[in-house]
Amino acid sequence: MPDSVTIALSKGRILEETLPLLQPLGIEPLEDPESSRNLVLPTTDPNVRLIIVRATDVPTYVAYGGADLGVAGKDVLMEQGGHGLYEPIDLGIARCRLMVAGRPDARLDGRRIRVATKFVNITRRHFAAQGRQVDLIKLYGSMELAPLVGLADAIVDLVDTGNTLRANGLAPLEQIADISSRLVVNKASMKLSHGTIRPLLERIEAVVAKQQNR
Repeated sequence: MPDSVTIALSKGRILEETLPLLQPLGIEPLEDPESSRNLVLPTTDPNVRLIIVRATDVPTYVAYGGADLGVAGKDVLMEQGGHGLYEPIDLGIARCRLMVAGRPDARLDGRRIRVATKFVNITRRHFAAQGRQVDLIKLYGSMELAPLVGLADAIVDLVDTGNTLRANGLAPLEQIADISSRLVVNKASMKLSHGTIRPLLERIEAVVAKQQNR
């Protein structure tokens, strides 16, 4: 279909909070995304399909034309740079904070420290902007463990309630950014399919505005 639109989503919180924004537009998956083994899902709108990919891959699928639109956390966009993408709408979902965290008595000033994170680019920029030298250790999970076993002096990670930090004797030390999920658009799709993409963006924006004004 020449006017079809593909939207890239990732399972988990982003998917759960995006579907209610699409529902008022008549866009609902015909299969349960959480239980279906299919990665390409038709919807109740015959011109819209969903593809299910890893959260970190959403910008890549959109930038290279595998999808016209996608929903990605601002943390992913900051880490990857967001090249080849428009970022027209802050959906205001999946809110959290990107924080430097560590033991409450951690001393991070005046010496070179080790920081464990999966956000190596963001972390490097954050400390460089302050003129602070750090050695980065890339981890993919269980960040809170790193200060506990002496692997790192601090971590950079997403923090929602802070319960996981507290449970491990850690505390937020510095905030890097407020994070929420953004609608991203392929630049070529925006130009070539403007008559299809632009009205959809306007409808999504109206739903988001209505939700936020409740």
